Amino acid sequence: MSSTAAAAGATDVDGAAARDEPVLLGRALYDRGVTPGRTGNLSRVVGERILMTPTNSCLGRLHPDQLSVLGRDGTHLEGPPPSKEVVLHLALYETQPQARAVAHVHSTHAVAFSCLDDLDPDDVLAPLTAYYVMRVGRLPLVGYLRPGDPGLGAAVVAAGSPCVLLAHHGSVAAAPTLEAAVDAVEEIEETASIALLLRHHPHHPLTPAQADALRS
Repeated sequence: MSSTAAAAGATDVDGAAARDEPVLLGRALYDRGVTPGRTGNLSRVVGERILMTPTNSCLGRLHPDQLSVLGRDGTHLEGPPPSKEVVLHLALYETQPQARAVAHVHSTHAVAFSCLDDLDPDDVLAPLTAYYVMRVGRLPLVGYLRPGDPGLGAAVVAAGSPCVLLAHHGSVAAAPTLEAAVDAVEEIEETASIALLLRHHPHHPLTPAQADALRS
């Protein structure tokens, strides 16, 4: 493919460059066990449209021709119906200026951690690793609402962060690229796993000064 054709594909919902990325990243998430069964959803902005994984789809078995196409307001334009979690994606696109992609997964350790008592809803995971701080930063906890509930959008907006943990549900991350959004939900899962391993053992997170140095 020529560089001109590749560039066109990146900004065209019918271009291979735009459609292949969610398929490949969805399969990677599935193969790593981050999004089991028919769970999780991905989206990315392509020009004036949004490409999104369809409702009831398995991220390990996506096909480029079977993605949903939405308007920026969420109107379903082409393809199969989008994931019922579309409200999460739209809320982040509307309120996070840098967001051009969103990843949402129901990963095991992050969901388990969200069910614990005595969590800080303003920042649910401690800064245990450098990459967690760099890729995620602050992670608010949003109280339980059923998947697809229209109130989830408002709750995510109120959280005021590109990365959020949904109680009894999973994590969601917005980023400038789909690869970065996927990196963030994977980092949340890994850090939740570490936090559960350490929960009943003496341990210390990064200091505020160490975390601030990473953020800057």
